[in-house]
Amino acid sequence: MIDSAAFFGALGSSFLYGYNLSVVNAPANYIKAFYNKTWQERYGEPIGAGTVTLLWSLTVSIFAIGGLVGALTVPFLIKIFGRKGTLLLNNVNAAIAALLMALGETAASFEMLIIGRFVIGLDSGIALSALPMYLGEIAPRQVRGSIGQFNSIFICLGVFIGQVLGLPEIFHQVSGTWIWLFAFLAAPAVLQLCVLPFLPESPRFLLIERRDEARAEKAFQAFLGKQDVSLELEEVHAESRAQNTVAAVTVLDVFRNRNVRWQLITVIVTMASYQLCGLNAIWYYTNGIFEKAGFAKSLIPYITLSTGGIETLAAIISGLVIEKIGRKPLLIFGFSAMALFFGLLTIFLNFQDRYSWMPYLSFASILALIASFCSGPGGIPFILTGELFEQSYRSAAFMIAGTVNWLANFAVGLLFPFIQEALQDYAFVVFMVICVMASVYFFFLLPETKSKTFLEISQSFAKINKVSDAPDQELEDVLSAKARSPDFFFLTCPHYSKNHLGKWRV
Repeated sequence: MIDSAAFFGALGSSFLYGYNLSVVNAPANYIKAFYNKTWQERYGEPIGAGTVTLLWSLTVSIFAIGGLVGALTVPFLIKIFGRKGTLLLNNVNAAIAALLMALGETAASFEMLIIGRFVIGLDSGIALSALPMYLGEIAPRQVRGSIGQFNSIFICLGVFIGQVLGLPEIFHQVSGTWIWLFAFLAAPAVLQLCVLPFLPESPRFLLIERRDEARAEKAFQAFLGKQDVSLELEEVHAESRAQNTVAAVTVLDVFRNRNVRWQLITVIVTMASYQLCGLNAIWYYTNGIFEKAGFAKSLIPYITLSTGGIETLAAIISGLVIEKIGRKPLLIFGFSAMALFFGLLTIFLNFQDRYSWMPYLSFASILALIASFCSGPGGIPFILTGELFEQSYRSAAFMIAGTVNWLANFAVGLLFPFIQEALQDYAFVVFMVICVMASVYFFFLLPETKSKTFLEISQSFAKINKVSDAPDQELEDVLSAKARSPDFFFLTCPHYSKNHLGKWRV
């Protein structure tokens, strides 16, 4: 059942984020023509070149603004509706966005298209926090990374499907049919609405925040496929008792608390590196490199599909090996490899006009960059945000991570054209330096979180936070319970007793 929750949770959430990253590019000329037609019908004159550029830029960039607003609302939504409830409610945003963007041309309103982009950004901002939180809390620690990678896999798959549906032969070959690219947004949302209500809420949320042990036990039983979940329940109880508060803390509390200082710094560095590593900027160069390589313009959309395919394949492989290799090695490898290929790409771009075969090396470097990104940096930041914080801090941590993510996303889109203009073919040196710095930080300061409980992860940060690192004896008892007799486990937990049938109960 965990796989079903991960699949359908990601389908209606991170998939839509990835899809909206790529789908808006293909029908750009048709959308601009729609803006011009609508303007002329309203005001009796053609739209100015500067105005259409402004409207188009707003259409693209307002997605990130919506994402930022969505990320800021997550703690409040999570508190009221829970993890699963927030994901379900978020489908309303997807449906509204699909209607606005699909009906904008019929209503002769480019404002509807722009507002629709904002709403789907809002959907993505909520999804990229609520989904990793949900997946991290329902998965056993032994497979938490693999389940968490569903988020990254479906982002990449969304990008790839957006590229496929954007091919000339499919939707936007004829003016007016491009609206179906945006109407498609409703399909994954509807599928999620059909399945997710029948799956349980996060048992950790139910037990720690709702104090509903009966539902938490049923949720654990459903997700793990077994009846005896006493060990899992006691692990969560131990985490709850170790926390200073069971109530969700505020963002200000996270910044003030010395016990989570380096967890916070690590999440900020990780999320900033995720956006500032330069992958988004790669798309500015891709078409130009393909043209210089001698590919016909009509073939470029099909060649671009290779980037989406490589992205998806690398994310799937990362999900398969993350529990064997670990988060830290994959992050270090990913950012180090990106730094290497950014350096090579810079060299190849500078010699591209001298040798006819050099553009092919540039193309290979782009594919290697994408694969390196998706091997670790593309998905692990979302997993780490959920792992580095205990339950009461988690929603505030995701709000901070989401804010950094969307602000950095907006900054890259805003600043890269200026960096490109100033540095020309050396623009990627900036991203190479950022990738090196990220690798160094993770090498020296990030502890491995693979197969650890949330309390164990907190303990691994105790020394660097300069707080007591004494092990939690109750947690140690819980973790070693499987190696002992069942009675020993319950005898170490005094709030359990035997009923008249001889079975242990709270």
